[in-house]
Amino acid sequence: TLTWQGIMGGFGWNVEKNPKGIRTIDELFAPQNKGKIVVLSEMRDTIGIILRSRGVDLQTVTEDQFMSAVEFLEQKIADGWIRGVKGNEYAEDLTAGDAVAVIGWSGDMFILKSENEGKFDFAIPESGGMLWSDNMLIPSTSTHKKNAELLMNHYYDPAVAAEVAAYVNYICPVEAAQPELEKIDPDLAASPYIFPDEATLAKVKVFRSLTADESTKFQTAFDEAVGN
Repeated sequence: TLTWQGIMGGFGWNVEKNPKGIRTIDELFAPQNKGKIVVLSEMRDTIGIILRSRGVDLQTVTEDQFMSAVEFLEQKIADGWIRGVKGNEYAEDLTAGDAVAVIGWSGDMFILKSENEGKFDFAIPESGGMLWSDNMLIPSTSTHKKNAELLMNHYYDPAVAAEVAAYVNYICPVEAAQPELEKIDPDLAASPYIFPDEATLAKVKVFRSLTADESTKFQTAFDEAVGN
């Protein structure tokens, strides 16, 4: 297995509707955003950001702390603050004007920003954001292991990795791709969201591993809160 791309979870917003940006949970749930907020269907991102806004350490989060954050989310949905709980589809809500603020992913937001003349922006919350990764893997039962390895190696070639980074705008797993990306887009090569420095990485955390029982219990509570 190898990392495909790293992903940061944080706040995204419509610049016109939120000219000062969104960097706290209170700013997300500001009056001008009521009814036009979308949060992620990825439990660890949405609940993780709520937990971090409360100062909870994601490596030691308890069931009580988790359930309290779920109750907070459920109440915001019931009170009409949140219009939807979605995956990447929140990008469509933003471009259509149906949403003006989201808990979203860095790469999506920067692509939206570049495609819409800076109409949208993204920031890691002051209290901290989320970090995880999509991964490439070869099943243990694979009968074409060599071919899969060749493909994975191809995407880890610095020049190829730079092309991917320029397209997706997520954290590039290949450090040597940075000088290659400079040849394509110097601004992207300097982005701390694609090649994060220590200061940026210090602001994002991985949600701790859950036991099988916790995973079932936590996911069930989240699904019920969002109406699934």
